[in-house]
Amino acid sequence: MLLLFLFFWQSTKAEHVYGLPDIKHNKKGTLTIDADAITFTGKSGNASIPRSAVTAVSAGNQRMELFGMTGMFLRMTIPDGGGLAAAAVMHHRVDMLTVEFSDGHGANHAAVFFLPAKEADRALQNFSVTSASPRKVSEAVCQNTSIEPKSVLVSAPNWDHAEVPAAYRALVYEHVIDRLQSTKEVGHVYRDGDGQGGCPQYTVHISIATFKEGSSVKRAALGPAGMFVGTTQMKFDVTYTDTSGKLNTNEQIKATMRGESESTNIADHVAKSLAKHYATALKNADKSSSAKSIDNRAS
Repeated sequence: MLLLFLFFWQSTKAEHVYGLPDIKHNKKGTLTIDADAITFTGKSGNASIPRSAVTAVSAGNQRMELFGMTGMFLRMTIPDGGGLAAAAVMHHRVDMLTVEFSDGHGANHAAVFFLPAKEADRALQNFSVTSASPRKVSEAVCQNTSIEPKSVLVSAPNWDHAEVPAAYRALVYEHVIDRLQSTKEVGHVYRDGDGQGGCPQYTVHISIATFKEGSSVKRAALGPAGMFVGTTQMKFDVTYTDTSGKLNTNEQIKATMRGESESTNIADHVAKSLAKHYATALKNADKSSSAKSIDNRAS
């Protein structure tokens, strides 16, 4: 979708959750939308997304603890269902604004922001939607180019098998990219749509299998038993392949999370697990390749 900016909008109580390359996560500041860009300004600097680079904008919300973990454990001690009444006043709504965009190389990015209640809906009023051409497929990056050793392409995840809020989708992809970039067995990490001209040696394919969004209010109402229900759950089918066809590993990655900022925490949990499994898959592939080479020389 192509989005056009219509008016000026600003929130002075925004928080950058994740996704802007030049801004650290969980930093508070001002988010501004005008005719030229979406700009986040914090104490340590600012970052802008040109309006021409924005491909989608979504709004959502989640409940947050007013008193953190202390408040959650306090409600668990209230008898006779009193935790439910307490939950009604000890939680507040926080909006999430998700902005999807492309960088100068065509690579896909997404940034997520926390905003005061109902502010994300107001921000969306500054956009109108028109049809646009579909994105270029990422596989085109390998045409007539040499393979870059240890590099990996993280394809855009397939979300068709479950209804997943935009913020969760964005955070999973961004955390997977960052976790792989910090893995020592990994070279350059390509995003979907990246047109820098390199050819990744490996590709990570991610597909959602199941998703269940948790409820902190529901957990609060059930006292101590609430620690085991109302959790956010995600399950992914993941495949690792390489250009030679020797690596083709499939596995399922699961994550369950409770507590504040579940969307962020579960995304990083999935990403950390995926990066660990990916490193193991590469090591196993190298061992298998080495063993075959020894057998060939022996014969």
